[in-house]
Amino acid sequence: MSAPTASEPEAAAPAPPERVFLVVVDESEELKVALRYAARRAQHTGGRVALLYVIEPSDLQQWMAVETLMREERREEAEALLQKLSSAVTELSGSMPVIFIREGRRRDELLALIEEEPSISILVLAAGAGPEGPGPLITALTGKALTKLRVPITIVPGGLTEQQLDALT
Repeated sequence: MSAPTASEPEAAAPAPPERVFLVVVDESEELKVALRYAARRAQHTGGRVALLYVIEPSDLQQWMAVETLMREERREEAEALLQKLSSAVTELSGSMPVIFIREGRRRDELLALIEEEPSISILVLAAGAGPEGPGPLITALTGKALTKLRVPITIVPGGLTEQQLDALT
């Protein structure tokens, strides 16, 4: 077999897989920091952002009708929040995020999603800036659960400004 000549096109190298930056959506102030960091990184690397919202079970499981109604309300709230966040991500990164809504315990659902979705390449979390520590999810994932992850974690300081985040990304 001969080497290709100048007139023969060489086979194009396959494009590298798209980097997907996963952000866990919660009610914390740090969410904005993680979201901006992930969106800017996705924009600068040709990647995408994925958003995970986990609807945690309530303590009212003995009241099935009340639990069902509460679950529906939490789902509607999750969808409304994710729609708002999706617009912000699209504006910052230039592409629509991938959305995941799950029910269960946040840490368990996060680990399961990462295991099930081979496209997820980086988990982005922002650490709490207050005296209570980095947050329960970071605390859990940097302990024994770290051995269950197949992707790296980027932990962004929760007190960074938009300008500092933009400079980092």
